Amino acid sequence: MTTLYEQLGGADAVNLAVDKFYERVLQDDRIKHFFADVDMVKQRAHQKAFLTYAFGGTDKYDGRYMREAHKELVEKHGLNSEHFDAVAEDLMETLKEMGVPEELLAEVAAVAAAPQHKKDVLNQ
Repeated sequence: MTTLYEQLGGADAVNLAVDKFYERVLQDDRIKHFFADVDMVKQRAHQKAFLTYAFGGTDKYDGRYMREAHKELVEKHGLNSEHFDAVAEDLMETLKEMGVPEELLAEVAAVAAAPQHKKDVLNQ
């Protein structure tokens, strides 16, 4: 059985999607301020590694857990549900622009916007 990662096009597709996604995020007035002081080279690499793991491209993930990675953003910068939804929306719009089929978009949404992920990111 092929993984979602493979169905999306593997490393090349994930790398391109993350780069295009952050182009969109950095133009999104709802959330761009969260990235003002972020090393975007590191951020892109981190996101590529995370999505590779989340979509089944590897069974290893060496990054920080979502609660830890977003705790300061929640406590000091007001990261909330609307921001989480904006990020998920930007990801989905990016993938649509890249021509990802609807059935794969639904699978991506199920992973990226899973209620438990939202709880973890928002430290709830």
